[in-house]
This record gives sequence, structure tokens and C-alpha cells, in this order.
Amino acid sequence: MDRFAALGDPTRRTIIGLLAETDRRAGDIAAHFDTTPPAISQHLKVLREASLVRVERRGRERVYSLDPDGLAAMETWIGETRRAWNGRLDALKHVLDGEEGR
Repeated sequence: MDRFAALGDPTRRTIIGLLAETDRRAGDIAAHFDTTPPAISQHLKVLREASLVRVERRGRERVYSLDPDGLAAMETWIGETRRAWNGRLDALKHVLDGEEGR
């Protein structure tokens, strides 16, 4: 799944925010929501498939954390897009500045 599409859901964005604070067990994540644990499990699956979170087995528990590689890929894309748009906006400003001088 596309990383940005995965973040389109407010529950998944909240989960990312929780994991930004600290690694958490699935049950600890589910406790923050008024929904069923299986529903939260589905959200976690989407985030895993989008490479936004990782899961590690610690005994019988699953501990989730942010996946820095997936987040870095998003950051790279955002930076490239920002640079492209800044270049286009600078070119537009140059054209508009030239129009004002007429």
C-alpha cells in the first residue's frame, strides 16, 4: 500500500503519533481507541505493509515501532517535490515581476 494512502486514515495517523512517542505493544495501542482490538490490528497491518511501522516479537507480545526507512522514503519524496515546486514558483515570480515592470 502507498505510504501516503496509509496515512489517509485518522486512526492510523494517531497510531503513528503514539509510536513517535515510544514503542508500544498492540494492546497498549488498542487501549487508546474506542474500537475493537481486531480493528486496530487491521490498521497496524496496513501500516506494516506500507513500511511505516515494524513489529518485533518479544516473548508472546508484539511490540510496534516506527520504521525509519519508510519514513525516510516519504521525507525524500516530500523534499524532492518541495524543491520542484519552489523552482516552479520562483519561475512564476520572475515572470510576474517582469509583467509589473511593463
